[in-house]
Amino acid sequence: MNDVLLAMLNGWEILLLLLLALILFGAKKLPELARGLGQGIREFKKSTREVQDELENAVNLDAPPPPPRKIPPETQSRTSEAAEQVAMRDQSRDVPPGNTA
Repeated sequence: MNDVLLAMLNGWEILLLLLLALILFGAKKLPELARGLGQGIREFKKSTREVQDELENAVNLDAPPPPPRKIPPETQSRTSEAAEQVAMRDQSRDVPPGNTA
């Protein structure tokens, strides 16, 4: 509710408004109206959250992707040496390429 509106209403005026709503809608209708109002507010908050998430995702998509990581030359040579050693071991065992048993 609007804080300014509530600031202008005192306790008796709020009580009078609630009594008027009770007389107009009846005791059986008020819980249904309150439930419907609660569901509407919940749906509105959910929708605004979804829109905010979509906007944030769109902003993140516009950002450039991070640069690819560079592997130091020392690591590359070690990796290729290890691959050669595995290949030589497999050849000596008569294991088909790709199977590392």
